[in-house]
Amino acid sequence: MISTYGYIRVSSYDQNESRQLDALQKLSIPEKNIFVDKESGKDFNRPSYKRMMKRIRKDDLLYIKSIDRLGRNYEEILEQWRILTKGKGIDIVVLDMPLLDTRRGKDLMGTFLSDIVLQVLSFVAENERVNIRQRQAEGIAAAKARGVRFGRPPMPLPENFHESYHLWKSGEITGTEAAKACQMPFSTFRYRAEIYQQTR
Repeated sequence: MISTYGYIRVSSYDQNESRQLDALQKLSIPEKNIFVDKESGKDFNRPSYKRMMKRIRKDDLLYIKSIDRLGRNYEEILEQWRILTKGKGIDIVVLDMPLLDTRRGKDLMGTFLSDIVLQVLSFVAENERVNIRQRQAEGIAAAKARGVRFGRPPMPLPENFHESYHLWKSGEITGTEAAKACQMPFSTFRYRAEIYQQTR
């Protein structure tokens, strides 16, 4: 007997999967057969996807909302598509792209057309991932140029830092002794001392 499955992926826990879920529930897929991952699409090392792969059998049917929900890595999407369709012998339907429905056109021309569409869409998905990374890097660089600081703010200097710093610089105590007096590791003391020196 053929079983029907649905796969959903969002990139992080604060993203909402309801749009994908609504689309799959309209197809009357059993709830236990809908697998959801809240993971990046960069690879297929995802817990729900791996569980689904253990359950799915030959001639079963898998629905996904769009090709980028399957993944965002061009080569890995193509490889997984081959594993699912050729290796496991299942059918896949991509709801947002009717041409990607392996139930139709199982002749040579149908397979050829769906392969072309899959390759184009997989490339677009990965290209978008690359563009997102580039936009993030450009945004961070622009923010840094405007003086925006990232990460945790530094801990305030201990009250005796100024005194310990000057004793150390004048050679009256060693760096290790100065760091100990300030209750911080020597590497931290040296780092903070360099910043302190630049701001004086």
